[in-house]
Amino acid sequence: MIEVRELEKRYGVTRAVDRLSFVVRPGRVTGFLGPNGAGKSTTLRMIIGLDRPGAGVATVNGRPYRAHRDPLRQAGALLDARAVHRGRSAHTHLLALARTHGLPAGRVGEVLAQAGLAGVAGRRAGGFSLGMSQRLGIAAALLGDPAVLILDEPVNGLDPDGVLWIRTLLRDLAAEGRTVLVSSHLMSEMAVTADHLLIINQGRLLADTSVRDLIDQVEVGRVVVHSPDAASLRDLLAGLGATVSSPGPGCLEVDGLSAPAIGAAAASSGLVLHELTPRRASLEEAYMELTR
Repeated sequence: MIEVRELEKRYGVTRAVDRLSFVVRPGRVTGFLGPNGAGKSTTLRMIIGLDRPGAGVATVNGRPYRAHRDPLRQAGALLDARAVHRGRSAHTHLLALARTHGLPAGRVGEVLAQAGLAGVAGRRAGGFSLGMSQRLGIAAALLGDPAVLILDEPVNGLDPDGVLWIRTLLRDLAAEGRTVLVSSHLMSEMAVTADHLLIINQGRLLADTSVRDLIDQVEVGRVVVHSPDAASLRDLLAGLGATVSSPGPGCLEVDGLSAPAIGAAAASSGLVLHELTPRRASLEEAYMELTR
C-alpha cells in the first residue's frame, strides 16, 4: 500500500501540501485528481523521496521509499517522461536501470515489448515523440515488476491506441492485486479507468471515494424522454410544473419531475413513451461541483 499521514510541504510562504492523509489500497486503480497547483505532483514526489516533507510521512509497502534496498521492485514511478538521457537508446536506458538494481538483463526486452517499443529499442530516447517517451517511462516503471505503480499523467501524448493500451494495462495490473495510483486531468479517462478517487485542492483532501459514489452525490435532476406524442406530453408536464425543452423531434428534456412521475403522468393520459432515462452526472460535472 501507499500510506500518507499528515504530509506537509511549504515553498516559502506557500503551503503546497497541507496535512494531507490518505491510503492507496491494492487491487484497484486509484485516480489522483485536483486542479493545477493543487499539490498533486508535490505529493507524488514526496511519496517516492524526490522531495522531503516539512512534516508528516509517506510510506510505500510500510517504509519510506528511500529506505527500501530494492526500490524498483517495490514501486515503479513515472513522473516526467522526458527525464532520460537523450543520447541513450531505449534499451540502454532500461539496461542501466536494471543493472543498478540487480535486475536481470532479460527483463529489459520484456518491458520494451510490453510497452510496444521493441521495434525502436535501438533508437536514441532524445528523438522520441512525447507518446513514445511516455511508453518508455512506463516500461521503466514496470522494470522491477513492482507491487506499486505511481504514474503522473501517463496518457499525455499518446494516440488513441496508446490510451487504450495504458487503460487496459492499469486495470490488468490492479486485477493482479497491485496498487495503482494515477494522477490525471482527463476526467473522461478517469471515468472509465479508475475505481477509486482521491481529490485534493490547495494541498488538502476534498474526497476519498469511489467514482460511483462521487457521481451519485451530484443531483442532475434531468430526464430524457422520447415519445411520438411529444407535443402533448410537453404541455402535460409543463402543467405539472416541470421545465421542458425539446432538443430535437420527438425528444424532451425535463427538469423538475422524476422519471417515475413522468411515466405515471404519461400513462394516465394515454401517451406513448419510447424512452424514459434519468440523466446521471458525469465525473467531470461531479468533480467541478466538488472543487467549486
